[in-house]
Amino acid sequence: MTITEQPVRGWSPEAVVFDCDGTLMDTEQHWQDARIRAFHDFGLRPAPGFAERAKGVHYLACGRMMADEAGKPDLAPEITESLLSHFMDRVADDPVTMPGAAEFVHRLSGRLPLAVASNCPLTVVEQSLDRAGLLSCFRHIVVPGAPRPSGVTPEGGAFAEGVIRPKPWPDVYTTATLLCGARPERTLAVEDSLTGIESARRARLRVIGVGPQPPDGESAVDLWVPTLRAPQLLELDWVRGG
Repeated sequence: MTITEQPVRGWSPEAVVFDCDGTLMDTEQHWQDARIRAFHDFGLRPAPGFAERAKGVHYLACGRMMADEAGKPDLAPEITESLLSHFMDRVADDPVTMPGAAEFVHRLSGRLPLAVASNCPLTVVEQSLDRAGLLSCFRHIVVPGAPRPSGVTPEGGAFAEGVIRPKPWPDVYTTATLLCGARPERTLAVEDSLTGIESARRARLRVIGVGPQPPDGESAVDLWVPTLRAPQLLELDWVRGG
């Protein structure tokens, strides 16, 4: 993965769009627990490496992956329903923000338009952010499945079906950027997964990646930081308010 800090130095965004799972909310373990429990419900076991392959994948696609890899494609609807049910139970029990996420969002809130672009169901995103005290910081939350908003024109194949499609399609980021009144090339995405990075890049956004280490792949980010409290992020002029 090509990483350089230069593109985000001496530059300031018109809007910032955050992923939710793994970026704002610490839910990847919840998804992992939900996948394990859903497999167990049907007497199945995940193949080696499934957790990494499933990271950032929309839950409908994840349910299909689970069924296909287990050799039970006909069980996809039931497995998907079980997956989402277990995940929502875990989120309700244990909503946790990622390190530095709340502070970083509050630092930008009121100075820049902020939005969330997530592959999760809207109710999950809203409930998670609300319990974390962050929901009011975001002007817009964009998730797959909603009709294409008026004024969003197809670019790069986006919205060919007339609805917002999940990452890695660019739809959620294209829509969030438009709703924030920003230009794609002046909008920043904050992401933790390869699927999300690809989505943001296809929407022509600049990207800051966050996590212990960059995921494998060819997609480029403009800056990778271990957490949203990393000094190389907080020292940027537009973050400091300069």
